[in-house]
Amino acid sequence: MLERPKSGERVVLLHIYKGRDRHLTNNEELYQLAISAGAEVVGEVFIHLRSLNPRYLIGKGKIQELRQKIQDTQAEIIISSAPLNSSQERNLERELKCRMLDRSELILDIFSQRARSFEGKLQVELAQLRHLSTRLVRGWTHLERQKGGIGLRGPGEKQLETDRRLVNNRIKQLKQQLRQVDKRRSMSRMNRIRSETSTVAIVGYTNAGKSTLFNKLTRANAVTADQLFATLDTTMRRLKTKKNNTIIFADTVGFINDLPHELIAAFRSTLEEIKYSELILHIIDASDKDYWQHLRYVNSVLRLLDADKIPQIRVYNKIDKINRNFGLAKNSNGQTRAAWISAFQPDDIRLLTEAIQHKLQRRLFNGTINLKQSQGRQRAHLFDLGAVVSENILTDGSWLLEIKMNKNEFRRFVRKEKIDEDTIKQASLLMAS
Repeated sequence: MLERPKSGERVVLLHIYKGRDRHLTNNEELYQLAISAGAEVVGEVFIHLRSLNPRYLIGKGKIQELRQKIQDTQAEIIISSAPLNSSQERNLERELKCRMLDRSELILDIFSQRARSFEGKLQVELAQLRHLSTRLVRGWTHLERQKGGIGLRGPGEKQLETDRRLVNNRIKQLKQQLRQVDKRRSMSRMNRIRSETSTVAIVGYTNAGKSTLFNKLTRANAVTADQLFATLDTTMRRLKTKKNNTIIFADTVGFINDLPHELIAAFRSTLEEIKYSELILHIIDASDKDYWQHLRYVNSVLRLLDADKIPQIRVYNKIDKINRNFGLAKNSNGQTRAAWISAFQPDDIRLLTEAIQHKLQRRLFNGTINLKQSQGRQRAHLFDLGAVVSENILTDGSWLLEIKMNKNEFRRFVRKEKIDEDTIKQASLLMAS
């Protein structure tokens, strides 16, 4: 039986690729992920695969090359750029006498190091247990059923089943705790709606400068660092504008290509804060030669979260690294659709803040609505939402309400309360008179 080696910090990166090039971008990203995890990269091996070996993923010749690299560098961990199933990891560890990790497990490890809030720790633990539940057989060969007939079976299978049951029970507990956290978040969201507070979500590829920009916009002190996943827990801060309006900015976890499914599932409730925002600031590292690929990937995640229809400003950050000046690109309606900034330039931050405010102002419904006496419940709902600015009772006993609320919320109200089009048109006529 193979005893699994203890964890170490000296790693060799195993870059597995197909095609003619070596996908240097992905190679650099794997290197940065390893550094972010606290590893010391002591070597790299590049392998071009024409076909996959179902037992080891790679061929016997490359296994020998890896074995020699481990001896030369005294590496303790091999990190593979390609996903490994549980049997491939186990077989490679047995052959190399060295711990194996793939990219997904490396990202899970980074997340476990960076989680600070109670919710973040719950989400990371849930993701890790979901990943573990499919791999319990790894490193547990002493629990497997022994060969033989009656009287020769060991207790291993029972132990393995017990481990799976314990893991599944813990997963259920974590889900229940996260549901409670989600309820509190929903209540906070409703309070923001009632107080007419706009929410702006800051999203982007990891290490694009989201937290730095968040700090400059809100004068906060969120953790910033030139490393992948410096921010893990969602942070929210208020900003009072010159017109005495309040904007809440939400700094979210960075995205990365092929983010483990377990993490997306575990962090979905947190990421869904994006779906309820009125505006998305999509932060892009303008100095990264592959920023266009990163942009497309972030947009694909937004589609997964049903947040792709929310108005968006693309913020091309770090222009100080490419010697470009501040600039705004506007659509035919005069609203900002893109900005080129440096988060370290106060004038850039000021102009971007003004563009955000202008964009949010256009998202408000500010008018009047006429409700009949039979629509008292709808009237009460508008008061509950904090949307009523003033109210007048007309001679026929109906109510004329001056409304100020988010356009999307107003549309949802109209659909939910079944306000017919005639009522909306009548409101428009009354407003014009």
